Amino acid sequence: MANDKMKAQMSSKDGFIAALDQSGGSTPGALRLYGVADSEYSGEAEMFKLVHEMRVRIIASPAFSGEKVIAAILFERTMDGLAKGKPVPTFLWQERGVVPFLKVDKGLEAEKDGVSLMKPMPDLAPLLARATKLGVYGTKMRSVINLASKTGIAAIARQQFEIGEQIASHGLMPILEPEISIKSPDKAGAEAILLAELTKGLDALPAGRQVMFKLTLPETPDFYAPLIKDKRVARVVALSGGYSRAEACKRLAADHGMIASFSRALAQDLRRSMSDAEFNAALASAIDEIYRASVVKV
Repeated sequence: MANDKMKAQMSSKDGFIAALDQSGGSTPGALRLYGVADSEYSGEAEMFKLVHEMRVRIIASPAFSGEKVIAAILFERTMDGLAKGKPVPTFLWQERGVVPFLKVDKGLEAEKDGVSLMKPMPDLAPLLARATKLGVYGTKMRSVINLASKTGIAAIARQQFEIGEQIASHGLMPILEPEISIKSPDKAGAEAILLAELTKGLDALPAGRQVMFKLTLPETPDFYAPLIKDKRVARVVALSGGYSRAEACKRLAADHGMIASFSRALAQDLRRSMSDAEFNAALASAIDEIYRASVVKV
């Protein structure tokens, strides 16, 4: 059964997760980095068409396979789109051996108490049903921590676990992503509070339930080792959070058991103007570097 194979791949296979889930707010920046100016498209439909073409170019590259990329996180419109004539989740799993995940959050609330909670998701249930039907294995949702606020971080963890439970009820694996901003004035302090709150959330999980975490690379190597060793945690993955690929990989290589889930750090050298050979070579180089940092630890 595909789900059993996906579960085994996500819990134990060497490799990393490609985050291809930029949404409305971050898409223009991703396109600019790719070499597409704002003036080259008009309106949301054209913008998403261009970013879909970029993502299909990435996932269809020979370098992009389950040998090193064990999963990919998709934006909703990418999940609903086609790659080489097949639904993207089907193409990823059947053609590339890459497990499909879906970003489900609808963006962030305004900052309050040092954090930005996720906006309400009134259409979450039908979205999860659609994702399940399309062969998606799990989901990802992001909230942001700016300050070492105990009450704010507790609210972030509570919201992540509550919605994670709704996701798990649909048979999907939730990736909980309480990102700590790398610009936080007390990043280490925020990490200490977050670790305590995530541990509380794990202690309240129903028997047999597992979650994944996507966390900012910590200030102290192996800080999240207790989560990595916890049987209720299927995997702990790292976001690049604005660090360059070199810096993110350097930090990741010092965190044993943690693998990458990079977005900008994966695609930072890719340009629309590249020939296919140049594009594939640049992508292969990025994948190799991130794979090494995920697997070969110092």
